[in-house]
Amino acid sequence: MQLYSLCFILDRAGSSSGHRTGRDPVSIIERAEVLVTSPGRNFVTLRITTSDGVTGLGDATLNGRELSVVAYLQEHVVPLLIGRDPQKIEDTWQYLYRGAYWRRGPVTMAAISAVDIALWDIKGKITGQPVYQLLGGATRVGALAYAHASGSDLPSLFTSIRNHLDQGFRAIRVQTGVPGLGQVYGVGTNQKVGEKYDYEPAKRSTVPLEEEWDSAAYLQHIPAVFEAVREEFGWSLPLLHDAHHRLTPNEAASLGKSLEPYRLFWLEDCTPAENQEALRRVRSQTTTPLAIGEVFNSVFDYQTLITEQLIDYVRSAVTHTGGISGLKKIMDFAAIYQIKSGFHGPTDISPVGQAAALHLDLAIHNFGIQEYMQHSAPTLEVFQTSYTFENGLLHPGDNPGLGVEYDDALAGTFEYQPAYLPVNRLALDGTLHDW
Repeated sequence: MQLYSLCFILDRAGSSSGHRTGRDPVSIIERAEVLVTSPGRNFVTLRITTSDGVTGLGDATLNGRELSVVAYLQEHVVPLLIGRDPQKIEDTWQYLYRGAYWRRGPVTMAAISAVDIALWDIKGKITGQPVYQLLGGATRVGALAYAHASGSDLPSLFTSIRNHLDQGFRAIRVQTGVPGLGQVYGVGTNQKVGEKYDYEPAKRSTVPLEEEWDSAAYLQHIPAVFEAVREEFGWSLPLLHDAHHRLTPNEAASLGKSLEPYRLFWLEDCTPAENQEALRRVRSQTTTPLAIGEVFNSVFDYQTLITEQLIDYVRSAVTHTGGISGLKKIMDFAAIYQIKSGFHGPTDISPVGQAAALHLDLAIHNFGIQEYMQHSAPTLEVFQTSYTFENGLLHPGDNPGLGVEYDDALAGTFEYQPAYLPVNRLALDGTLHDW
């Protein structure tokens, strides 16, 4: 296996670059390792070990750009951690964020996330508490999860929905193929009755696959899909849909309005949201709830969207937004404006990142829903988790820390392989398009 592991061990007799304030800590960070494994897809894990032998795991996976975070951690972050007090989570967060000068960005924030998550894991183990208890305790019995259902046509979509309902899901994201187009991102292989949904869009290749797109065909097709789903499954089932950033603000507004009769739980990523002001146009034209943010990595990406109440749900991942500490800051800000969470949780977030999200889900008051794609069996053998899914609700478990253990020997059998999400080109003329 190509295992990226960097280990710095503090010489206790020598000096440390770690920041000291007041009395020296009883325990210090003695080792940090950056681990890469690929049990079905690539994951980057940071493992921090204290001088007392307590370990913490953090997720640093950045889909399609994994090795950039590996390098950032190895070359720029790990050397700063050695000798620091592992219990000073907020101080370490600020040290890595404010001290870098080059702030924000997905690589930097994924690295900070990994450190932050690992330190919360350590603090939970030191105190003997699950992380959610350290965040103020549970505010609900579990986190409502939504599933990914898809099909190339309505019969296959209905099969996928039924399969997920049979598994206990009580909210469903609906994605379908578009007539006249080939493979569409977000639509997996058609499921058989009783089959587990297992969709991996990041293909193992040195260059991304290219797909075709036609917004007009999509906009004409999708309202009829939701009409059929409502007729088949009724009105009590929460339905979600992801437009994957493909639409202009006007197109997004039109889609939101056309879907109003079907009462969606949310419409996700309806237009590229780097231009936050674009959501003003969408918001002014539709009452369909809007979810945005899986590609965001700081509170500043949300500033206009939250203060002007242009969205209803925050879609960021704990793994990409500065960890538990960073995402909790965003959710506290969002709570002022009655905006809820809908944390990113597909299989490109490792079980470590998913566990961290669940602890936050349980603790925050303004929880909305949690995305949940079940990891493959090999992944769950490498990352042994304590979280559970029952009656549509996820729970992180009550093991100290995050409740995830890492199997080094098994991880070492899964070699890293380049993998990329697809790119989109317009069917009309081949212009590269958002997806």
